[in-house]
Amino acid sequence: MAKIKKAFFCQSCGAQSPRWEGRCSSCGEWNTLVEEVIDRGDEQKSSIKYAAQKSAPIAIESIEASGEVRFKTADNELNRVLGGGIVPGSLILFGGEPGIGKSTLLLQLSLKWSGIKVLYISGEESEQQIKMRADRIGINNKVSYLLSETSMQHILQHLERVEPDVVIVDSIQTLHTSVIESSAGSVSQIKECSAELMRYAKATATPIFLIGHINKEGSIAGPKLLEHMVDVVLQFEGDRNHMYRILRSSKNRFGPTNELGIYEMQGSGLREVKNPSELLLSNREEQLSGSAIASSLEGLRPMLIEIQSLVSSAAYGTPQRSATGFDLRRLNMLLAVLEKRCGFRLTTKDVFLNIAGGIRVEDPALDLAVVSAVLSSGEDIAISSKVCFAAEVGLSGEIRPVNKIDQRIHEAQKLGFDKIFLSKYNLKGISPKDFDIEIIAVGKVEEVFNQLFV
Repeated sequence: MAKIKKAFFCQSCGAQSPRWEGRCSSCGEWNTLVEEVIDRGDEQKSSIKYAAQKSAPIAIESIEASGEVRFKTADNELNRVLGGGIVPGSLILFGGEPGIGKSTLLLQLSLKWSGIKVLYISGEESEQQIKMRADRIGINNKVSYLLSETSMQHILQHLERVEPDVVIVDSIQTLHTSVIESSAGSVSQIKECSAELMRYAKATATPIFLIGHINKEGSIAGPKLLEHMVDVVLQFEGDRNHMYRILRSSKNRFGPTNELGIYEMQGSGLREVKNPSELLLSNREEQLSGSAIASSLEGLRPMLIEIQSLVSSAAYGTPQRSATGFDLRRLNMLLAVLEKRCGFRLTTKDVFLNIAGGIRVEDPALDLAVVSAVLSSGEDIAISSKVCFAAEVGLSGEIRPVNKIDQRIHEAQKLGFDKIFLSKYNLKGISPKDFDIEIIAVGKVEEVFNQLFV
């Protein structure tokens, strides 16, 4: 019997140590060394047939180039985030907070994906519990299979017998292999089980979804190596107290990482939101100060977002700065620009900022709408609900251009806006005569103030 070789690896810098130490001698981090298997011995290696395949070096020019083949899922929002569909043999890691709807979304995908054989592997719930949720969602796929199992060896045997087109694992932290002596969820178990599934996915061209838990810092639990191994990393975000959920891609080897999918949580599952602008804009019957509409762009999807601001006198001496859904450091920068360059006295004011709908946006084109909302609340003068903004604000108070301005204008025009404020430098690539909306080009924040409040 071959001896199993083990070593300790730092999960922060990757340094190897022959024994456990409280502090990594390479990077100085504490309690980051974990035990991992580096050689299992020949007789302990997987007996699955795909693991014994031989390989040889091949000249690049002799390889036949084949077109990228993707197949669409039953979920258009997921197709958008993945870059047009699923690539065969890809390993997709799906992370999110507990109770956010990860299992519901992927179970819904397997049940409504007609004509595709899907194997849903659950290590957290029994068949009866999943069947209760499936009845609520509705079943259209007659070849959707369910397996409640946590042993990696048994799962590989079922995969060879069923030969599914798509595999969903819920979750990777619950699986364990007999090769590793540690308990399920440990770093070694996650690494080894993910490697087995990756070998199966690449050898059989079967896409696999891995649901992953997250830690208290918000990152996916387990070794950082897990995110490097997979092809796609998806993050499912949202507040459990709100109905909207955001699907983002933080890594995608086969597509862009700036696309966005939006869902609405309902009693029968997650509904795709095809036009998020109508949901992210509140229906106001009266004009209120401190509100401005921004024309944002997430990937190739334009969205109109409502920015809400409240400026009031500081009650406790030190002014407060708070932002929900917006970068607080960028808000502080914009307030400094208004103070230094434009002469607005905000040092003794509390400033609160919120993006309606509970989503988080990092598009710099929101700057002008944020500035306008702050000025509207400070002056207590409402901005017309038929006016929107799309421009970046520089440190000298200049209005800077943003990309894909024509898509932003078309979205505002489609939703019935009368005016849109943008940088005068964006006029070089567009013709205002091509649009049915009034385009107001500005170069300084003072010009925006004079247009809106004077």
